[in-house]
Amino acid sequence: MLTYPKIDPVLFQIGPLQLRWYGLMYVISFFCVLFLCRYQLKERGKRELYPFLENLLFYSFLGLIVGARLGFCFFYYPDYFLTHPWEIPALWKGGMSFHGGAIGALLVGFFYIKKKRESFLYWADLIVVPAPLGLFFGRIGNFINGEIFGKPTNLPWGMIFPEGGPIPRHPVQLYESLGTGLFLFLLLWSLRNKPWKEGTKFALFLILYGILRFLFEFIREPAQSFTLLLGWMTMGQILCIAMILGGVSLLVFLYRK
Repeated sequence: MLTYPKIDPVLFQIGPLQLRWYGLMYVISFFCVLFLCRYQLKERGKRELYPFLENLLFYSFLGLIVGARLGFCFFYYPDYFLTHPWEIPALWKGGMSFHGGAIGALLVGFFYIKKKRESFLYWADLIVVPAPLGLFFGRIGNFINGEIFGKPTNLPWGMIFPEGGPIPRHPVQLYESLGTGLFLFLLLWSLRNKPWKEGTKFALFLILYGILRFLFEFIREPAQSFTLLLGWMTMGQILCIAMILGGVSLLVFLYRK
């Protein structure tokens, strides 16, 4: 059994103002994605698109924050938040959903791109390549917070989390940070210059993330107020199936067209 490193989730505090590790991970993710997207544009000789990229990422980031919070509230705990709606904006209490954040970012990004009469699939392909780094840093933030831990395990790297009781559990946050984060980023980065049809890399991300996250859900402690579908399928797995189907449908559309 490994010892869980008890790290104060508050990086530093000045009066009532706090900077938490989890919030810092969002900021780091934003600038990593910005830097690597700029690098891709530079590779393509399109530096003139830097201002558009910066605006797009800024608005999409706002959509991500709002969507992640709403997704957490209504995908996983609808019963509670429908009766306590004043707690929905309480970001400082924690609780963000990747799927909700992805929906929020995509919606805001889509309307901004269309307003500027750009190609949505071109920009989706560009941004989705470094996007898994956000998943990597986000799960590290979850690990520091001691949340989203896994099911009990007897494996030698099991950890006892402060809110997980006295039994060792899978450090599933680390599994996901490496699988859906670092691995997926390295794969997509190696494919970034493939001359595929616009939208292919975006579809590939949807499929691969959906599959990996679906599998990780089997060792993740379910945390939602709804009844498990079929007695075993979590809300996360339901949303992953939607992602996989969306990615496959996009590929079929692109290559049939």
